[in-house]
Amino acid sequence: MLQDIRYAFRMLLKKPGFTLVVVLTLALGIGANAAIFSVVKGVLLNPLPFPDPEQLVTFHQSKPNFETGAIPYLNFVDLQRENQTFSSMAISRGAGYTLLGAGEAERVTARMVSADFFTVYGIKPALGRNFTTEDDRKGADPVTIISDRLWARKFNSASDLVNKSITLDDRSYRVIGILPGSYKGTVADVYVPIGAWSSPALQTRTAALGIHGVGRMKPGVSVEQAQADLNRIMATLAEMYPQANKGHGSKVIQLKERLVGNVQPVLLMLFAAVGLVLLIACVNVSNLMLARATGRTREFAIRAALGAGRWRLLRQSLIESTMLALVGGATGLFIAAWGTTAALKALPTALPRAEEVALDLRVLLFTIGVSLLTGIVSGLAPALKTSQWRFNETLKESGRGASTTRARAQGAFVVAEMAMALVLLIGAGLLIRSLNALWNVDPGFKADNVVTFGVTFPPSMRSSTAAASRAYMRDLSNRLNDMPGVTAASLTAAATPLVGEDDRYFWMDGQPKPANSNDMHMALFYVVEPGYLETMGIRLKKGRFFTNQDDERSTRVMVVDEMLAQQKFGNEEAIGKRINIDDDGAYEIVGVVGHVKQWGLDIDGENLQAQLYVPFRAAPDSQVAGTGGMGVVLRADNDVTPSFITSIRDVVQQQNNQNVISNTATMNETIADSLSQRRFAMIVLGAFAAAALLLASLGIYGVISYLVGQRAHELGIRVALGASRRQIFTLVLGHGLKMTLAGVVLGLVAAFGLTRLIRTMLYGVGATDPATFAIIAVLLTIVALVACYLPARRATKVDPLTALRSE
Repeated sequence: MLQDIRYAFRMLLKKPGFTLVVVLTLALGIGANAAIFSVVKGVLLNPLPFPDPEQLVTFHQSKPNFETGAIPYLNFVDLQRENQTFSSMAISRGAGYTLLGAGEAERVTARMVSADFFTVYGIKPALGRNFTTEDDRKGADPVTIISDRLWARKFNSASDLVNKSITLDDRSYRVIGILPGSYKGTVADVYVPIGAWSSPALQTRTAALGIHGVGRMKPGVSVEQAQADLNRIMATLAEMYPQANKGHGSKVIQLKERLVGNVQPVLLMLFAAVGLVLLIACVNVSNLMLARATGRTREFAIRAALGAGRWRLLRQSLIESTMLALVGGATGLFIAAWGTTAALKALPTALPRAEEVALDLRVLLFTIGVSLLTGIVSGLAPALKTSQWRFNETLKESGRGASTTRARAQGAFVVAEMAMALVLLIGAGLLIRSLNALWNVDPGFKADNVVTFGVTFPPSMRSSTAAASRAYMRDLSNRLNDMPGVTAASLTAAATPLVGEDDRYFWMDGQPKPANSNDMHMALFYVVEPGYLETMGIRLKKGRFFTNQDDERSTRVMVVDEMLAQQKFGNEEAIGKRINIDDDGAYEIVGVVGHVKQWGLDIDGENLQAQLYVPFRAAPDSQVAGTGGMGVVLRADNDVTPSFITSIRDVVQQQNNQNVISNTATMNETIADSLSQRRFAMIVLGAFAAAALLLASLGIYGVISYLVGQRAHELGIRVALGASRRQIFTLVLGHGLKMTLAGVVLGLVAAFGLTRLIRTMLYGVGATDPATFAIIAVLLTIVALVACYLPARRATKVDPLTALRSE
């Protein structure tokens, strides 16, 4: 074996061009597989970094047509107390605070959590302690646990920070713990006990407040058992509190499944695609090694004559192909490292658990295994063919080996290459058309030159009167609208398109209020200023939008979208009708606007939700007094540049240097983020398809080139007998066209079945779209013919005298 390895090494060094081409071909296929495997491992295969992760689940309150709704705090208290299947349960909701007194004021992300939140995950603070039930109750002293990142960034990792106080908004919080850097759960900068929150909404069963749960099931308990247990409790709560809970249940989901979301089919599709790329690489290498083996026919014949058996010859060929594959695998690891890093940097929001994607020992072992398998697969056909040649004929001076059978094998390989490349190209083409269709969807607003951000007001504003808050916010709105380069701006509360949500129940005025929430209608709720419509570019269909006169002293008015108007009023005129919103009373409809795609560009049909707008300036004093911050949407005259964002920040802080801007993003960036998973799939599959096209083109080029060389004698005779150069050109090109068309037909049949597997990732185009199939088939045929052109042209220059003399 060692002798064969040394000999193979010497033979490969003697043909550096051949070796380089094979290594790069295999490196491309193996490297792509290693890169995708590292992603699949990090996102799908790795267990969650918590003790007994299979016991961790999320739980939600299910509602009609909405399985994963938020949970009212009082319902959670009952679920926690009455359940029989969980060892611990907790809830959390997103929040935000302005951190003061630690350098420049900064808006930090926060989570309001119940006492057992970190206990559920099995996490203990690196310093300090966890929350207790005493911390998580109304009236408790304000305490917080902070992240390792915030500790390092704002407090220089000071070990004495525990039990000291930090200022969040206008309150002092005692730091009781610092999380370890290894914590990978629900990530925030600061965590505070939710039970200590003074909001009256916490004590109702109708306000869910964006609260969702996470729990640890008892050992041996299944998700189905936990689901049934919580449904039992919810049924009891529906009997006790029918107005809030009638028709509501629960939904329990494995935490890993919840985190991974809908990315699993995307990754599995890419894993299958990269397998095809590797197969194409193997076919190409097999063709190259068949060609090389033909040139070594006499060498193998002599070895056989000297006593080498067929197994020894077979082993020699397999050793050479395996050595090439191992070198290709080592090179492929560098390609994988570069490709994975580049993809994650280009699309940082496309994958959950992206921070766990890495080239580790498991990826190394996978690459070694794939390399060995690739070496065997790519070398098996040439090795078998070599061991079966009739070497006694080869040793004769006139023996010509087995070129005919080899040509058939090469032709079959090329057909397979073409078919696999066509499947990948069609898949990539469908995703490209799908993404293009999404970019052309009318979202109901005009995203160009629009920027959104949040403004957190100084802590002193939290104790301000309603009149002072109104004056402060109007002053901010006027400053933003008066900025050079600003077309329009609007303060906004609740939702903005593609960001956040705020649902409200409503019922028609003149009708009795339904006995429970299930009998009420629900709509998305937007609280905006008069400039909102112009800022977002939303179309006014009927009536009017808000004016500055629609304030706290005027009649309550609202604007509804065309969907709500059609659903509730049909052919009747919606303007002038009145609608009740929760307990706010009745609002008169003064206008109808176009529908906005709040949940994403690909949300259609039953998933659409009606929308209503109310004027922010008309909000009651109780909702305005002590406002801590607002959202802003702003339309610029031109593109939003970093310098323009800086000028916005300057204007906001000119009003008060304690104003803090956060979450700045253009609407185009927001739309792009909403499509990041689709873009990731399209870019990666497109890259694989391009690689497959390149490899298939090189494959057919190599086969036609070899055939021209092998048929030089025949072509010389044809020319001597009067064949024109055009006839020779057509003969050679026709051979390539036959292989191409055979591969195209086979690929179309395969693609017709396989593309159905990606139909859930498509939008605006069918999985068997005829136009895509036809365009890709024509493209592949043209590329293949271009690859055949040079060998065919070379065939026309065969000198009949030289060809005949060589025989």
